[in-house]
Amino acid sequence: MKNTNLTDYPHRRLNILTGEWVLCSPHRTKRPWQGEQSETQEDKRPQYDPQCYLCPGNVRANGERNPDYKSTFVFTNDFSALLEEAPKFDHNEKNLLVAESQKGICRVVNFSPRHDLTLAEMNKEDIEKVISVWQNEFEFLGSKPFIKYVQIFENKGKIMGNSNPHPHCQIWAQEDIPNEPLKELKQFRKYFKKHERTLLQDYLKLELRKKERLVYSNDSFVALVPFWAVWPYETLIVSRRPISNILQFKKKEKRDFADILKTITTKYDNLFKVSFPYSAGLHQAPTDGREHKEWHFHMHFYPPLLRSATIKKFMVGYEMLAEPQRDITPEYSSEILRKLPAKHYKDTQ
Repeated sequence: MKNTNLTDYPHRRLNILTGEWVLCSPHRTKRPWQGEQSETQEDKRPQYDPQCYLCPGNVRANGERNPDYKSTFVFTNDFSALLEEAPKFDHNEKNLLVAESQKGICRVVNFSPRHDLTLAEMNKEDIEKVISVWQNEFEFLGSKPFIKYVQIFENKGKIMGNSNPHPHCQIWAQEDIPNEPLKELKQFRKYFKKHERTLLQDYLKLELRKKERLVYSNDSFVALVPFWAVWPYETLIVSRRPISNILQFKKKEKRDFADILKTITTKYDNLFKVSFPYSAGLHQAPTDGREHKEWHFHMHFYPPLLRSATIKKFMVGYEMLAEPQRDITPEYSSEILRKLPAKHYKDTQ
């Protein structure tokens, strides 16, 4: 039975992964909209761009030349936000001006030699190759004694700060657990200590029973719009099995992960017939040498588009000063995404 209180009236929803609240205002969808509109971004790119520093054979900003790679290509970021050789230091003035050094490694993973392909347009076999690289990098970086967390993420689209359209992601590995995974770790630990099951294990069971926010699923993974979603078409991919990282994937789970990545990114593109922008990332257990039975593998997708390819949601005003807020409900956006075809719109033209 539909809860009209959640569809018609303002309310707050708890993000069980972070312990933070989100304000939901579904009644505001009835108001007239006169917000910003911008031109749809041109999505026609060549297979090879001689000016692109990520394409095979081209010279990068630091003067190094890329190999003539045929599949994926990984290298250390030429302008890394973290440095492996950074000196160790602390700074503290009366507990008011506090800082500490942070060592780390930043890597770039080119998904494909093709300049014009995104995950949505790659075949599943090639996406599996990307997952293999993620596994190798997670194992290599996470095995370093000083690395406590490995964050794999992708910024797709100019609107999300991506300065190069060549399909790629980044991996930042550092000596402390960053804020967002740390919030989740605390929530996971608290729930597991009380129930001896993972938080997402029970949450997923509830979502599968209710079927209100499901988008797509296969034998190993479920994609859904979380109950506490902030971004209009935000999604969460959760493993059916409570595993802590991608090194624990079975062969079929790896294939199924490629399938769900292909499907959810294709549905995004099909929504507004555009290469859909987003920030996305894998949340895995820390690599701090401890056993993390409480952790449950998942992946976040945070896309900014709201009503069309030219209208995006901004985090301003109340959101910057108080808490996140959304108008359209997660139930509404999940229904939209669920009904979209899994075949890319370009393949039907």
